[in-house]
Amino acid sequence: MAKDIMNTEIHFGCPIYSIEKPEWLNSAIKATDKFIDEAYKREKPKLKEREKFLGKQDFKKVKDHGWSYHSTPLNGDPLLKEMEQYIGQTSWNLMDEWGFDMKQYTMFFTEFWVQEFAKAGGGHHDTHIHWDNHVSGFYFLKCSDKTSFPLFHDPRPGAMMTKLPLKDKTKISMGTDIINYRPKPGTLIFFPSYMPHQYAVDDGVEPFRFIHFNLQAVRNMILESYKGMK
Repeated sequence: MAKDIMNTEIHFGCPIYSIEKPEWLNSAIKATDKFIDEAYKREKPKLKEREKFLGKQDFKKVKDHGWSYHSTPLNGDPLLKEMEQYIGQTSWNLMDEWGFDMKQYTMFFTEFWVQEFAKAGGGHHDTHIHWDNHVSGFYFLKCSDKTSFPLFHDPRPGAMMTKLPLKDKTKISMGTDIINYRPKPGTLIFFPSYMPHQYAVDDGVEPFRFIHFNLQAVRNMILESYKGMK
């Protein structure tokens, strides 16, 4: 007697894309150096407040522990032009690959910035999403196996509500609810903006710097209407 065969189909998956782009590293680090320098200067008043609150002795122990230095927007920097164009076009292509009618939409950067974690360690990001966006991602400039790294969480509330203990947390399975990526300088990652993600606490052993970007799909009819109002 023939045994019944059960077909398996996997639906509602959440993709993460990565590619190595080391050819951008030198120009990207050079371009972001000035932005990071400005970010350090902007944070000085806050660090002075911390020193005043803790006192000089305790401040010497922690310094900027836990700090994350964020830049102003990077859009338009000539040294990042190729990267910006690549990210914009690839985001459109990914949305198209996911089955959306992208002929009706144009991708726009809502955020494009660089950040660096504190030299004194403790830099991290709690779990979050990027609302009102469609594609997000990172480009890693300075990192190693001793620095922080991104973790991605299962975005399905229903799955989280009914989650059971895993037999082996070291293996990736259909029940896995968190994935980590160990990037190297030059790694570029794309993912849907609705995917919750975080950054592990950095020990401050080696520099950790990365570019973060978010893009939104805007209806072409809105763009045309806006042009007509000018």
